[in-house]
Amino acid sequence: MAEDVWSIVHAERAALIADLEHLDDAQWDRPSLCAGWTVHDVIAHLVDTARTTRLGFVVGLVRARFDFDRQNALGVERERGVTPRETLERLRRVASRTSTPPAPLDSRLVEEVVHGEDIRRPLGLSRAYPPDAVVRALRLQARTPASFGGAKELLTRVRLTATDADLALGVGPEVEGPVLSLLLAVSGRPVALDELGGAGVGRLVATPTSGV
Repeated sequence: MAEDVWSIVHAERAALIADLEHLDDAQWDRPSLCAGWTVHDVIAHLVDTARTTRLGFVVGLVRARFDFDRQNALGVERERGVTPRETLERLRRVASRTSTPPAPLDSRLVEEVVHGEDIRRPLGLSRAYPPDAVVRALRLQARTPASFGGAKELLTRVRLTATDADLALGVGPEVEGPVLSLLLAVSGRPVALDELGGAGVGRLVATPTSGV
């Protein structure tokens, strides 16, 4: 249900804001798990996606000449404040929004969990995400094409088995581990590969994914 998704998203935004309130400048400038983006940049991206409407997404994509990476970069540039505190305050102001781009609603769970880890892991922070949210995020990634940041094609070559949830997806040599690690791995975050086991892990290494 939409209400379930938004209650999780709002709780995750609030938790992330609380985690970041006491960062120093060096921590804000630390590289995130998102290639080329700092922690500050990922927060700006989360502000941008929280503001994005279905129509606004289409308009932005046209302005970016149908280049998703350029659209994201322009969004970061637009929402990145002069200081990290300004950007964090912008996130606080949009934390309760329920606008979304034209994508399955569970994509908001992917956004909050994966980008939450993009920020927290480099900072040495941890978060116990709602298990159902992580499972739903992984299920969505499994049916989303790589061209849209998912792992649909990858799941024709490996089978993912969660060790902490009743979840198995895909066909091929097995990759097993915590559901959060599986989600990160198929979302293009190599840092999670060390947390996985099974004969199919090598295929994850050899098959880069486009990521969120």
